Amino acid sequence: MNKSARVRFSLIPIVLIAVQGLFSCGNDPAEKHVDQEPVETKFELSQQQAKTIFDMPVHCVNVEYPNKLGQSIGSDADLKPPRVLRPIFYGCFDWHSSVHGYWSIMKLLKSHSDLDADGKVRSMLNAHITDENAAIEKAFFEDKNNLSFERTYGWAWLFKLQEELITWEDPDAKRWAKSLDPLVQLLRGKLMDYLPKLVYPIRSGKHDNTAFGLSLMLDYAITAKDQALIDAITEHAVRLFENDKNCDFSYEPSGSDFLSPCLEEAYLMSKLLGGDRYDKWLKQFLPQVYEADFKLDPAIVKDRTDGQLVHLDGLNYSRAACLYGITHELPQLNHLRKIADEHMSFSLPNLTKEDDYMGSHWLGTFALYAITNQ
Repeated sequence: MNKSARVRFSLIPIVLIAVQGLFSCGNDPAEKHVDQEPVETKFELSQQQAKTIFDMPVHCVNVEYPNKLGQSIGSDADLKPPRVLRPIFYGCFDWHSSVHGYWSIMKLLKSHSDLDADGKVRSMLNAHITDENAAIEKAFFEDKNNLSFERTYGWAWLFKLQEELITWEDPDAKRWAKSLDPLVQLLRGKLMDYLPKLVYPIRSGKHDNTAFGLSLMLDYAITAKDQALIDAITEHAVRLFENDKNCDFSYEPSGSDFLSPCLEEAYLMSKLLGGDRYDKWLKQFLPQVYEADFKLDPAIVKDRTDGQLVHLDGLNYSRAACLYGITHELPQLNHLRKIADEHMSFSLPNLTKEDDYMGSHWLGTFALYAITNQ
């Protein structure tokens, strides 16, 4: 049997009922317009499914090698092991994957504390997230050779992690948030300096996609009630994207994309424009999604041991997250949820920490992100 065809991650389809999943997303969009057909499917995380996603980052937080450091070397002094350079975020292959792995752990611990019944994971987090270790992480971003390191993808996931911590009424979480805050504030300042200089958005399907980074950072800014950051992201996102028209899906995806340039932009703008203004903008930007027979096939992965090709599983999750998000703002596009469900159903069966490390070290986060966007 082909590896991609093996069902290893069970799904719970809930037919004709909008079921509250693992995390609350508020009222179902269908409730806003009673003339809309009800949502046909929700992917609800069972206890075992939550454990599957939880175990993936827990498994690799302390896995130092293989490792993709990604920094610029200024001298021999910079040639240090990952655990020395980045004493918190050294596992899970690269810095940003480590960061969003921590996000997954925190997200699930908040709702499923029994995933860490023996307290081993919490002890590990307490050992890693300290003021001393956070200061070393911060110093790395202050190094003249690495001022733009992980801009903006890694920055965005750190903001998302901090959003999770500051909304968790837990003594350890409060302490972890306090330890990480100096780094968050440093990157916040870097972002505020960077956005006015960004004349053109980055529209790639990979890490440096501008829309994806701003979308996650906007979530944090709203939660943190950081009005200056909200205003800056809003001003520059509107400047960069408001006049865009006719995004062409025929060029998507590229061979190793894990983000959709069209959908990431559409989802970000749903958070900024809203209502009739967003509806008008989206009709200009993606008029095809208004067609009842609009079709977007899930991306096919031929080799899940290939670190670039397996990105396409991530694309299926991130597309789903965007499609769900768009329907939150425009319930009349409820047919997009079926396409999102198809993307989820295509890649979720392959989600397991037993899969090749090139996928297992990060894909759980993207699946969780999509599920929480429902």
